[in-house]
Amino acid sequence: MTVTIAEEFLLLAYSEDEGRQLISTMQLDPALAGAILAELVIAGRVELSGKKVTIKDPAPLGDDELDATLARIAEYGKNRDASWWVQRLQSGKLRGRLLSRLARAGVLNEERGKVLGIFPTTRWPEAHPGVEADIRERVSAVLAGAEPDARTGVLIAITHAAKLDRKVFPAESRARVKEIAKGDWAANAVAQTIKAMAAAGAIAATGAAVTISAGS
Repeated sequence: MTVTIAEEFLLLAYSEDEGRQLISTMQLDPALAGAILAELVIAGRVELSGKKVTIKDPAPLGDDELDATLARIAEYGKNRDASWWVQRLQSGKLRGRLLSRLARAGVLNEERGKVLGIFPTTRWPEAHPGVEADIRERVSAVLAGAEPDARTGVLIAITHAAKLDRKVFPAESRARVKEIAKGDWAANAVAQTIKAMAAAGAIAATGAAVTISAGS
């Protein structure tokens, strides 16, 4: 089946058997927003004009999430940069929609339960491991030396920026991961989007640390 870059990242970001997040929500949600923006760039739908995200081609792609974001940019995107859009797009609702979509497609199972019999929780173990296996095979080939295509390059760069790479590709060369993440394969708009996504995650993490410290 065809999945978006955001969904590919999401599959890597959840453990296969237990279906639990491998990174914090503060890292995960900006990464999903960045992945959606980057995919619109790769698809030739948006670009950077100066530092501002602008519409290049308003034609829908046939994907609900991508097309909804494209419409939002067309309506509200004048004079907004990639950082602004990552901040606005990231949310638990986006994450939930993508997880539910993968479950409806038979890639994940949605398992609801309660912690201590009180607090509701949802796990997302894999129902069709072959989809993630194909993603990992493609990424591993690039990390082993193959030339990255734009989609795989974005996925590796976002995985690195969200600090997920060491969890999902622990045996791969750190130098190669960084080389791909900072490589010249990416258009300027993609590079700026990934920087914005990483910055949004760092801001969220700093804010959480301050809140915890204040409450101690």
